Amino acid sequence: MGNLTYLPDVTTLALDPSRCNGCRMCTTVCPHGVFRLEAGVAAVANRDACMECGACARNCEQGAITVDAGVGCAAAFIAGALGLESACCSVAAPKTDGATAAGACAPADKPSESNVDPAPC
Repeated sequence: MGNLTYLPDVTTLALDPSRCNGCRMCTTVCPHGVFRLEAGVAAVANRDACMECGACARNCEQGAITVDAGVGCAAAFIAGALGLESACCSVAAPKTDGATAAGACAPADKPSESNVDPAPC
């Protein structure tokens, strides 16, 4: 998928290498290549590429990976496509009527009643 980066240093992704058995499942299911294997255990190759979809954590039988799935870019894009409001990880351009697209945070200098506070992003 290329070299995608979301917001630097904001992901909730955590890896406990001591629990990893080296099965490579995280490297298989991660759509953005966040993980690699080093010395037989998982390591984070590109933390800022994590969109917090949760595929890695759901497929790690050892419980070595945790992530707050549903709070990051994947959740914002899905919610936006469905027309739902959501916490997000990116700032959207305002619509022509001055509102911000559903599922996207309003710019910090232009708050919107229909959006969540972008600070947690």
